[in-house]
Amino acid sequence: MNCDTPQIQALLGAARELANACDAMCFAEPITHVYNPLRYAWAPFEQYVRRYARNQKRVVYLGMNPGPFGMMQTGVPFGEVASVREWMQITGEIAAPALEHPKRRIEGFGCTRSEVSGRRVWGWAAQRFGRAEDFFAENFVLNYCPLVFLEVSGRNFTPDKLPAREARALEAVCDAHLAENLRALAPQWAVGIGAFAAKRLQNVISAHGLGSPGEKSPEGSIQVAQILHPSPASPIANRGWATAAEKSLREHGVYDWPAIE
Repeated sequence: MNCDTPQIQALLGAARELANACDAMCFAEPITHVYNPLRYAWAPFEQYVRRYARNQKRVVYLGMNPGPFGMMQTGVPFGEVASVREWMQITGEIAAPALEHPKRRIEGFGCTRSEVSGRRVWGWAAQRFGRAEDFFAENFVLNYCPLVFLEVSGRNFTPDKLPAREARALEAVCDAHLAENLRALAPQWAVGIGAFAAKRLQNVISAHGLGSPGEKSPEGSIQVAQILHPSPASPIANRGWATAAEKSLREHGVYDWPAIE
């Protein structure tokens, strides 16, 4: 018997469609390798959705795309290995992409590198909520784009740097995917983790009639907030990302928690 909720069915169906659409795309230099974790790391991603996206959410967080030691390895957004395996209790078989960069091998849950951004996001969730089940009761984390772009040197190439034509094609499928996820999860708040994600949320919510970003939204619509990206390239994030993120969440009105001690 299939016990999947409408939310699980919608998210998994949308992810399959997105994976197919992304596989049909081509990207020019300096990109030489494109990884799609929705293909080779589908098993843990599916576990993530089935376990933690069973119901509608109050808050949905959105990242940009997979990091090299996070979702690229585990299939889970911001998927730092230890957090996914130990806190979320998710594991699974992970293959390798057809064209693998020699400097960016897929080691899956055997990866010994820690994704700083993921460690900060899930470390904060564990500190604030305790158990993964308690965080995911009303919260969920998505990535806007599922693809990893690598240059010949192995350096990560982020979607915000794509040329206009490639960006438009990618945004068309990623926007549609995001809209389906937001409809299914029906959050009160959508929080962009970084400026890129917040902008995509604003565009998608406006274009699909899901809310009025930047204004007092009518009942039943989605409001947008933005928090600092946890990247180690950010000096502010390195001085205390969780504190800065929670300050923004309180100022937007997403939560009314006291500051973390």
